[in-house]
Amino acid sequence: MSPFIAEILGTMFLILLGNSVVANVVLTGTKGNNGGWMVITTAWALAVFVGVVVAGPYSGAHLNPAVTIGLAIVGKFKWVYVPTYIAAQFIGAMLGSTLVWLLFKDFYKGTEDKGAKHATFCTAPAIPNTFSNLISEIIGTFVLIFVIFHFTDASLGFDKSPIGLGSVGALPVAFLVWVIGLSLGGTTGYAINPARDLGPRIMHAILPVADKGGNNWNYAWIPVIGPIIGSTLAALLYLCIKI
Repeated sequence: MSPFIAEILGTMFLILLGNSVVANVVLTGTKGNNGGWMVITTAWALAVFVGVVVAGPYSGAHLNPAVTIGLAIVGKFKWVYVPTYIAAQFIGAMLGSTLVWLLFKDFYKGTEDKGAKHATFCTAPAIPNTFSNLISEIIGTFVLIFVIFHFTDASLGFDKSPIGLGSVGALPVAFLVWVIGLSLGGTTGYAINPARDLGPRIMHAILPVADKGGNNWNYAWIPVIGPIIGSTLAALLYLCIKI
């Protein structure tokens, strides 16, 4: 399997399982309706586990443009591969969200809450505040990337093995994402991944979701720019402490 296909499949499984648990909890009539935040954060962590297991041996399992950019900044990943990985991640996220829509199509019809339907695709802030929401995404992604750098030893590199979450191991990454969701995720829904949010948001706009409402495009830049800033700051701090 090529790294490009691996990133598509790994990200697809991540979004399929992650957004499906949101749908299972918030859409009317599902077996998991009103399951709560613990169910959502736990399943998202396990979705990361699955994505890393699938993609890890072939691409390193970045599954997230913030991971790819952060690794490139610190010199653990070659910049020439960055566009290809990010493209694959967006394709995978869009495919995964399409599968969620197919799976829960009947339940979208039975759900009146447009915000709940939107949540099964992408994130939205609990309290809309541009500065606070941006800070939340920056901090969440900073923690993700900075800890990943310390999981992945500096001796690892692209020429030796595929570098990414797969180098960390699926279980440690799952625990990391779990604690970020439980601790930091209540403010914005912890996108911490531009592809995870923007790819499905685009599909929400395209797919014929029953009575879906708007896409909140005014907010859409925050889950993209915030994670990139957080990743960049984590990479710069990592470089400083390694000097």
